[in-house]
Amino acid sequence: MKRVFVLAFLMLGMMSVQANAQEESEEVTEEEMMKFAAMEANFAAFIAGKQAEMEEMIKSNEVIEGGGARYNEIKAAWGNDEKLAEINATDEEKAEFQRIQDFIGSIGESAKEYKTDLIMDAEVLGAATYNKVNKAMKENPEIKDKVDTLIAEMKKKNAEKSEDPVTDM
Repeated sequence: MKRVFVLAFLMLGMMSVQANAQEESEEVTEEEMMKFAAMEANFAAFIAGKQAEMEEMIKSNEVIEGGGARYNEIKAAWGNDEKLAEINATDEEKAEFQRIQDFIGSIGESAKEYKTDLIMDAEVLGAATYNKVNKAMKENPEIKDKVDTLIAEMKKKNAEKSEDPVTDM
C-alpha cells in the first residue's frame, strides 16, 4: 500500500513539473487576463453581497434593538458573563448575537468554496489559466498592474450596474 501511495505521489509530482514547464513557456494572453480579472471582480461582488447581508442582519435585527450600537455593545462584552450582565444582555440577544456570529464565520468558508468553484469552472476561468495568470502576476509587475487595472475597471462597471438597474421595456 505504501508503494502505491509513493508511486502515485511521484506521478503527481511529475505531472505538476510538466504543467509548470508548459506554463513557463507560454505568454499570458489578453483574454486570459480578462477572464482572471472578471473572476476576481465577480468574487469581489460576492464578498460585497455577503458584507451587505451581514450589515442588514445587524441593522434590521428585531431581537437586538438599536442595530449596530447594541450589537457592538454586546460584541464588546461577548465572552465575559459579568460584562454581559452589566449591559443587561438578554438570552434572546445572546442567541441572536451567536446566530450572527455563526453567519459571519460561515462567510469565509462559503467565500472559499465560491472562489474555488469560479476558478475550477473552465467556462469562467479554469485552474490552469488561474495558475498561469497568478504566476505571471507574481513574476511580472507589469502584468500585475494590468490585471489589477482590469479588476478595478470591472468592479467599477459592476457597481454602476447595481446602482442603475436596466429595465427591458
